Amino acid sequence: MMPAHETYDVIVIGAGAGGMTAAAVAAAEGLRVLVIEKTAFVGGTTAWSGGMVWIPANAKMKEAGLSDSVTDAAQYLSSTVPEPANAGLRAAFLARGPEAVAWLEANTAVRLQPVKAYPDYYPERLGATPGGRVLEPVAFDGTRLGKAFVRLRPPLPEFTLFGGMMVNRLDIPHLRRAGKSLRATLRTARLVSAYAWQRLRAPRGTTLHLGNALAARLFASLLARQVEILFSADVEDLSMQGDRVAGVVIRHGSRDRLIAARRGVVLATGGFSHNATLRKRFFPPAAGFVSATSTAGTGDGLRLAAAAGAALNTEATSPAYWVPASLFRRADGSRGVFPHTVTDRAKPGVIAVNATGRRFVNEALSYHEFVLAMLRDGNGEPDRPFHLICDRQFLWSYGLGRIKPFTRSVRRYVASGELIEAPDIVQLATRIGINPSVLAATIATYNVDAKEGRDPEFGRGSTIYQRHLGDAGHKPNPCVAPILRAPFFAMQIHPADLGTAIGMKVDAQARVLREDGTPVAGLYACGNDMGSIMNGNYPGPGITLGPALTFGYIAGRHLAEGSVVAMAPSVATTSV
Repeated sequence: MMPAHETYDVIVIGAGAGGMTAAAVAAAEGLRVLVIEKTAFVGGTTAWSGGMVWIPANAKMKEAGLSDSVTDAAQYLSSTVPEPANAGLRAAFLARGPEAVAWLEANTAVRLQPVKAYPDYYPERLGATPGGRVLEPVAFDGTRLGKAFVRLRPPLPEFTLFGGMMVNRLDIPHLRRAGKSLRATLRTARLVSAYAWQRLRAPRGTTLHLGNALAARLFASLLARQVEILFSADVEDLSMQGDRVAGVVIRHGSRDRLIAARRGVVLATGGFSHNATLRKRFFPPAAGFVSATSTAGTGDGLRLAAAAGAALNTEATSPAYWVPASLFRRADGSRGVFPHTVTDRAKPGVIAVNATGRRFVNEALSYHEFVLAMLRDGNGEPDRPFHLICDRQFLWSYGLGRIKPFTRSVRRYVASGELIEAPDIVQLATRIGINPSVLAATIATYNVDAKEGRDPEFGRGSTIYQRHLGDAGHKPNPCVAPILRAPFFAMQIHPADLGTAIGMKVDAQARVLREDGTPVAGLYACGNDMGSIMNGNYPGPGITLGPALTFGYIAGRHLAEGSVVAMAPSVATTSV
């Protein structure tokens, strides 16, 4: 038996939002905590995300004059997550989510604010709200991290300007109107000047927004409590004392180390989006192998938990949370995956077509529903092509994929094959392998009604959520406009995941469960290592980060309330 090099109260595996929350809470409660991260950065996929946190009936809503209740939220979830599985965990989430937010704000660097106008994804359902359930991180000054700033995972370059400048939601309309409005021009000038100053001292902008700000705030909370973080380390096994998890065996550098945990281990490794074997086992064939998540999510948590006798929660309606994505190559040769969440699909003047050249979905639906339509249309074929189609006016006004609005030349995107351009619809159809007459008929039919802002085929722009994502300045329908002005463009999109929904069975204390429903002593899970409490449904923005923070908080508090166990651990063998 390998001797222990270190002993901690709590070991957290994974430094995404859920893991860092659990670590921050345990540390704030006075426990000695070690975080083990397999990459060189903290933040996981959270650092790339929009950072939205869905917490119904939160106190921030009330402060902003918005009404909500746990009863209303439960009613909304009963229709959007109708399956009985995990009902107890949803109840725990609704009961303790607001508590988690209040505790984090009182004891850590986490600061959240309500997004007053961001509707739930199914606003016509009973119990839905037009905004406020969604919280976003308050902007964060990355210089507060000091030298550790380089350990924060950078945002995706496609979501920054000028090689590293982040902008928040409220900045975007001003950036689009720069040069047209004095107010917008002055605000843009201030943003760019501040960024230029920051680049004199840092490799990228230090005014952080979205998920990068959330990850930074959690990271700052760990640093303030002197939480130790071990980077670039792989956890090979869990160590056991009888049937209790007592620590971990890690590979760090060229040697193995046994590290003991007096109270428990938290699994927060990010799910299995990049595990080809598990994707093939759980994902529908039409899903293919495209993921918009951090490549670190290879199913380590599931592998470790299975060896300790844990049970998988496979009762998900969908095995993943979905988003349509376009693929491209960056200048350094790396493959880029652009998630088409909210920037283009719902704007007026673009449609999505399938391999036959016909529309198959309301383009302004949530990204999850959009891909479910792709999967239904795909008939189990992983390479079945789908495209977004637009004209030059749309591309200039709204951009497409990673191509930003007001891009003067798209030659490099066309040359790489990422963007397909043609002088007319017939040639565009030929270049993307679609029957020209069918695509021409599809666009002609769409245009007849689109000129009047109508979409009788799919009802685009018919809900406040869809209109929220459209262009409020475009009348009469912010989501609908004809496709008229040559040249015309197409961009191929693929079903991609934003994270996996299948994970470990847990109880309301975030303890990992066996098949018989008993907890594996000393083992907890949160984030995407924990089975989806929404069963793979997607009721609103932030329904992955909301539960991740809540159950990370629950795990940290439960560990702090637990007893210290004297241990002589042994090693478990792991496999899935």
